[in-house]
Amino acid sequence: MARSHRGRSMVLASLLCTLLAATACTNTAPPERGGSTSGAEAHDAGMPGVTPKPRMMVDLGRDIRVHGKVAVVVDPLVDPSTRELAVRVLRVAGADEVIVREPGPTVEGVTLRVRLGDRVRPGIVKGLQRVGFGAPRPLEPEGYVVAAKGGDEPTLLLGASDSDGAYYAVQTLRQLVTPGGIAGVGIVDHPALPVRGTIEGFYGSPWTHAERMDQLAFYGAVKFNTYVYAPKDDPYHRERWRDSYPKAKLAQLRELIGQAAAHHVDFTFALSPGTSICYSDPSDWDALVAKMQQMYDAGVRSFALPLDDITYTRWNCAADRRAYGAPSPGAAGRAQVDLLNRLQHEFVDTHPGTRPLQMVPTEYSDVEDSAYKSALRERLDPRVRVMWTGDGVIPGDVTVDKAKQATEVWGREVMLWDNYPVNDFDASEGRLMVGPYAEREPGLSEHLSGLVVNPMNQAAASEVVEIGAAAFAWNDEEFDPRRAWRAAAEYLSGDRLTDGGDLRPDPATVEALMVFFDLNHAAPLADGDLWLRSAPELSRRLDEFRAAWNSGDRAKALADLRGYAQRIADAPERIRAGAAQDFVADAKPWLRATDLWGDALLATLDGLRARLDGGSARAEERFAAAAELARRAGAVRTIPGESRPQGPVKVAEGVLDTFVRRAPEM
Repeated sequence: MARSHRGRSMVLASLLCTLLAATACTNTAPPERGGSTSGAEAHDAGMPGVTPKPRMMVDLGRDIRVHGKVAVVVDPLVDPSTRELAVRVLRVAGADEVIVREPGPTVEGVTLRVRLGDRVRPGIVKGLQRVGFGAPRPLEPEGYVVAAKGGDEPTLLLGASDSDGAYYAVQTLRQLVTPGGIAGVGIVDHPALPVRGTIEGFYGSPWTHAERMDQLAFYGAVKFNTYVYAPKDDPYHRERWRDSYPKAKLAQLRELIGQAAAHHVDFTFALSPGTSICYSDPSDWDALVAKMQQMYDAGVRSFALPLDDITYTRWNCAADRRAYGAPSPGAAGRAQVDLLNRLQHEFVDTHPGTRPLQMVPTEYSDVEDSAYKSALRERLDPRVRVMWTGDGVIPGDVTVDKAKQATEVWGREVMLWDNYPVNDFDASEGRLMVGPYAEREPGLSEHLSGLVVNPMNQAAASEVVEIGAAAFAWNDEEFDPRRAWRAAAEYLSGDRLTDGGDLRPDPATVEALMVFFDLNHAAPLADGDLWLRSAPELSRRLDEFRAAWNSGDRAKALADLRGYAQRIADAPERIRAGAAQDFVADAKPWLRATDLWGDALLATLDGLRARLDGGSARAEERFAAAAELARRAGAVRTIPGESRPQGPVKVAEGVLDTFVRRAPEM
């Protein structure tokens, strides 16, 4: 899906310049950066790479040198978590001391004054005009503007439309850090979709509490704003939905809710009663409301009622037959609508600060009309958000046309529940889904109410796809899957905001991760067919090798392929040493298999080289060694209890194994 949007990007930049009334949009840019550009083109123009890509980025000249004492002046709009983040970013950028204060008397001895707050405050408006970036009109929700300009009087301004926008402005500032300072650029930005995030909705081993805490912090960094708590194997979510959470589990949920709020993420609590609920039983209604009330009291302000993966060919009680008739799709739809509307009207509407209810329909994976869909379309409160997995449980693509059809059949814009990179279904056995977020069509934001991806049991490894999904949900019109894919490698190799940390990625680790990602690029549909093919970069190189070998240039063919084979063999060790250790732990079996497959490929090339040199005995010995390494690689299994289903890991399946097996016949 990597498409060129250069023409559209230039139009967007022009429109944004008009909105800004920004002289910087027409200024001649210094040669090192290349002037105004859309977010998707910024990296290519020599500007900082920011993920998600901003709507507009312009060059404001010299970078800001950050040193000594820095003062950050904030408005009440800026919450404590954003203030803390700003301090950490500025310290990493080079500040020895960072003072955060409300507007007031000037602090002496300051080398840089930073203004962070409401975009319409005079201090920010005048500052933007002073640096030639104009005065922005009101921004979209969660929107922000950043202006960084170095020189004798350095200026750093971060204006926002709301508290979320201020937080995102500082998350963008984190990515503008250069060795010794802040890149001299101006940015105007806001998200395309109002709901962006994940749904922990997979079967098998749920994430640990520590993994969830880490994920929520990560979501803030990539500008996700939603986490739906819906682990199928949490008994209090599904089988024991009537029971209140015990004290210890509730304490953990409270901590998660607080962590989410600190990182500007809505913690959505999902309860899935469909396997046993009696829709017309007052006691089940009371149990449902009591559970929701427990979570509201714990701090939840967003609720979901998934009714997926249940049957409507039977009722769970005789009372529902009397109330709704014989079991059928239409009858199930009517019963569900009554429950959902009542929950929206009698619970959500009566609890201050609560967001509209979300739901997952029993028919969630197609756009064909039915009696069930008609019941929801005609009677469900229009405020209730309906989730849809695309045209299939595991969609090979999601198109604008299908989203339009979904809007028509559900009578509202749907919220995409994207079952990628989830790996809890039979065809995903042994796979680590770290391919790019791809085959989702630009323009979907015009026809969706939100997007949440269903991740893997491996939380940290899911960040590869989550970064792509976050970039798409923020700015789908200029989304580049491969750029977001590489941004994931950069994040995992160094972009961590830790005390004394270095935000700059390690190039060697980035390249090793990109090799590893390619080997684990494949993504299957439910029937096992691949919608993302296996190891495309390795496949390309093997095709080139075969062509050169068959043309007679065999020595060069071997030399060229050997370089990449060595990169495969070296990648696991480099990743273990340089990548985030939670990712390394998640990927452990696949890294082990890659160790063996890389050595098998090198042994295979040794055999071909020996045969080319006339050493048949040496060739046979190396081919035998390659076969044994391949056997051992194929025997590596997933971590017990970590994945469902469990089995032998797959690495470059159908590509690397096929080449090693067939090479002796060449």
